[in-house]
Amino acid sequence: VQLVESGGGLVQPGGSLRLSCAASGFTFRTYAMSWYRQVPGKERELVATITSAGGSTDYADSVKGRFTISRDNAKNSVYLQMNSLNVEDTAVYYCNGRWRWAEYWGQGTQVTVSS
Repeated sequence: VQLVESGGGLVQPGGSLRLSCAASGFTFRTYAMSWYRQVPGKERELVATITSAGGSTDYADSVKGRFTISRDNAKNSVYLQMNSLNVEDTAVYYCNGRWRWAEYWGQGTQVTVSS
């Protein structure tokens, strides 16, 4: 099982990034997928979730209206479009897949928002 994130990097405040997560080794289309983020010294925070078929999404209040989660089950991938980034969005972003008792995590990708 693998979840591999990509697309992180350094961006100026107000900028945009698109994170991608490529999944393999499990039946991706049956899993709800989420993005979490974590900064040093703080708990991991749920950012966004999308249901297995992509029909429903949910967001943390801090990112509503700025971030969009989507998925392509044909490509076994989930995405996070991040717009209007601010310094408080700086964190390591993790991809997560969950179905019943099974849960998988990626290794994380760093997003740094700084001028």
